[in-house]
Amino acid sequence: MRAVRTIEGTAVPLDRSDVDTDQIIPSDWLKQVERTGFEKGLFSEWRDDPGFVLNLEQFQGANVLIGGPNFGTGSSREHAVWAIQQYGFEAVISPRFGDIFRNNCTKNGLVPVQVDAETGERLMRMVEDDPTTVFEIDIASRTLRAGDIETTFPLDDSTQHRFLEGLDDIGLTLKLGDEISDFEGRRPAHLPTAS
Repeated sequence: MRAVRTIEGTAVPLDRSDVDTDQIIPSDWLKQVERTGFEKGLFSEWRDDPGFVLNLEQFQGANVLIGGPNFGTGSSREHAVWAIQQYGFEAVISPRFGDIFRNNCTKNGLVPVQVDAETGERLMRMVEDDPTTVFEIDIASRTLRAGDIETTFPLDDSTQHRFLEGLDDIGLTLKLGDEISDFEGRRPAHLPTAS
């Protein structure tokens, strides 16, 4: 996982509530063996509509996704996070995230920025009115800035550390490599080994 310290860019306003993981990446896309190409499936059933927000020229190249209330609910589908990231988004803003989706975000380097409902609504309208609005998300200070809005967002210390250092679960384990080797070196010979 790459380190994430700040995210700066424009946003896409996805003004829909209760967006579940099956809407983010429909189940047809879960048959893939590789962990690439999921961006093509992102909101694929909605993207058939030429008026869908991801199809609009003014929102092309945005790296922040603003979701309505209750984003990422439903099944435990890590593919939803992969699809969002592979499309080019680095952060998702919403008043509420599904717990499993939020956890999958933090373990894969996608920043979930939870804001109160009023701020979420103001951000949505701000971007609809001016798609060039620049967002700045600062992980160290846990702060979101856009237009005249500045707010903090919750991020526990451990998750913040993972983002700032670029550590996924494997990276955290590898940081303990010397201690693991030392432990393995002291194990009695009669115990099973990994080899």
